[in-house]
Amino acid sequence: MRHHIVFLDRDSIKAQVRRPDLEHTYEEYDNTAPDQVVPRLRRATVAIVNKVRLNDEILAQLPELKMIAITATGYDGINIAACRDRGIAVANIRNYAIHTVPEHVFALVLALRRNLLAYRQEIEQGAWRKSDQFCLFTHHIAELFGSTMGIVGEGAIGQGTAAIARGFGMRVLFAYHPSPKKKEVVLTPFDEVLAESDVLSLHCPLTPATQGLIGINELRRMKRSALLINTARGGLVNEAALIQALDENLIAGAGLDVLTIEPPENGNPLLDLRRPNFILTPHVAWASDEAMQSLANQLIDNIEAWAAGKPRNLVT
Repeated sequence: MRHHIVFLDRDSIKAQVRRPDLEHTYEEYDNTAPDQVVPRLRRATVAIVNKVRLNDEILAQLPELKMIAITATGYDGINIAACRDRGIAVANIRNYAIHTVPEHVFALVLALRRNLLAYRQEIEQGAWRKSDQFCLFTHHIAELFGSTMGIVGEGAIGQGTAAIARGFGMRVLFAYHPSPKKKEVVLTPFDEVLAESDVLSLHCPLTPATQGLIGINELRRMKRSALLINTARGGLVNEAALIQALDENLIAGAGLDVLTIEPPENGNPLLDLRRPNFILTPHVAWASDEAMQSLANQLIDNIEAWAAGKPRNLVT
């Protein structure tokens, strides 16, 4: 069969994407607006997407579509049930960011635990030049050794984060949730993880069950000295509650790489939050050069395997 492959948001991947080793025609677009999706996919048998949303209404207008290859692990933008009903295979990317995301987590953690932003600000304001001694002791610095990291999500990235945490001498607690992925991992009740964690790091998918997982009640259960880190999905954290928690010193700080709406075209209160105990990065934890090339290679591997009748990484 000759396939027609259409990549709707090529600019979302900064890597070399090889052409699949199968008979095909190919189109790609830097970006695709919602009203352009159906016209561009009208003849497609394979759609490559990252953040373009494909709901039941759109899928109903694409009778030729046989496969959706997602250039990401998350698939909350795809109506999986509708794909299943229409016989459309959906494959995602797995285990490509097992180093880059955990590294980004600890970049945030270390910056916050050692108050690097606050110290940099003071240096820029001339405080060190005016100091009576060789160093400044103006901000609290805490070690990671002996502290506790709570992790929500025991998949590959959660496991990678745990490995680094243990390397720092931290105790690791994985939070309990229904239908755990890895039976060999010991899970701790969620409330206990909230209460005992010095750092809480989120590594779970965004689903109806995890939407707003961290709200004001959960933030109140955390230690006042604790940090919240989210490099997973913005919707896991109630953003208004987080601002309240920081304003009321319910937690010591937060590091986010994700927002509920991306890009935040109409603004977001977190964009205006100027405080040394809050760091926001623009959804780049996954985006090391090495990880993106691994993703691009796996993307084409998924398409080739499906076309050969040996599908892999299917979302069901």
